[in-house]
Amino acid sequence: MQSLVIDDIGHTAFRDTDAVTPGPGEVLLDVAFVGLCGSDLNTFLGLNPLVELPRIPGHEIGGTVAAFGPDVGPEFAVGQGAIVIPYTTCGTCLSCRKGRVNACQFNKTLGVQQDGGLRTQIVLKTDRLIPNDSLSLKHMALVEPLSVGFHAVSRGSVSAADTVLVLGGGMIGVGAILGAKARGAKVIVSEVADSKIDTLRALEVDGVVNPMTDSLSEAVSALTQGAGPDVVIEAVGLGETFRAAVDLAPFSGRVVYVGYAKSEVSYDTKFFNLKELDIFGSRNATLSDFKEVIAYLETHPSIADRLITRVIPWAEADQALAHWVSHRDAVFKIMIDMKDAQ
Repeated sequence: MQSLVIDDIGHTAFRDTDAVTPGPGEVLLDVAFVGLCGSDLNTFLGLNPLVELPRIPGHEIGGTVAAFGPDVGPEFAVGQGAIVIPYTTCGTCLSCRKGRVNACQFNKTLGVQQDGGLRTQIVLKTDRLIPNDSLSLKHMALVEPLSVGFHAVSRGSVSAADTVLVLGGGMIGVGAILGAKARGAKVIVSEVADSKIDTLRALEVDGVVNPMTDSLSEAVSALTQGAGPDVVIEAVGLGETFRAAVDLAPFSGRVVYVGYAKSEVSYDTKFFNLKELDIFGSRNATLSDFKEVIAYLETHPSIADRLITRVIPWAEADQALAHWVSHRDAVFKIMIDMKDAQ
């Protein structure tokens, strides 16, 4: 079968790889659409320390059941749509024993620590699949990235009484925006790319600020009548936005870090104490986050379509990451259409 491989920094290539067969408790999935993630882009650029090359990228996957092995329940049928949960759970580490399986110490995410979904077919255990016939196959590939933002909202215990400031208007930030709005919160977003601002405003946020042209602290103060945001969600992954989250959070505020800083971050830690901040990390997403996003997309298909910047056919998939590099500020989500893969 055909696969797309990142075989060197800045280079992708098509390869023929061995066919796969489902074993007990496993499903063979025909991959239909794969969304490209920032982790895939960082692998392509040589900036992902968790990846060894060559690697088949892709963990945002929608597909259809092609076959299944023994001991698979009746919830799976050939031809049925399915959404992939791309993380693994060991079941024995402290996080897993606590029920926080999204933070499994030994997680191996598809496309990162193991080969991902940019191939004709993939075999997965049934607990890594959510059967679904309500979403289009294309929209199924949006569920995982949006779920990461929804999980950050959950970590911040966002409620309808809150004002949430989201730093970063990429796909993870958009997930946080939609997750906060789904809970009835007021949402302000900070985004430096002017090309994304119209789409962010179309999500009916309460304010969009470009911190490159306007004072973010002044704008947030004006939008909150001087009170500041109850929750700040960092979805950029830069030292300056990590610090800004603490600076912009009010006394007794909550900060959620979902972005990954690529280098060490220095803080004036007195604000942790003086403001008595609640500071949370956020990793991956839970099954309940996936289900919340599925329910949201079922009732908001036009928003899903708005978030897909470009669909690239399989024949051109080897150019997709390079295209993203050259159009980075304008991209929310690039999808690979796998229907012509053999």
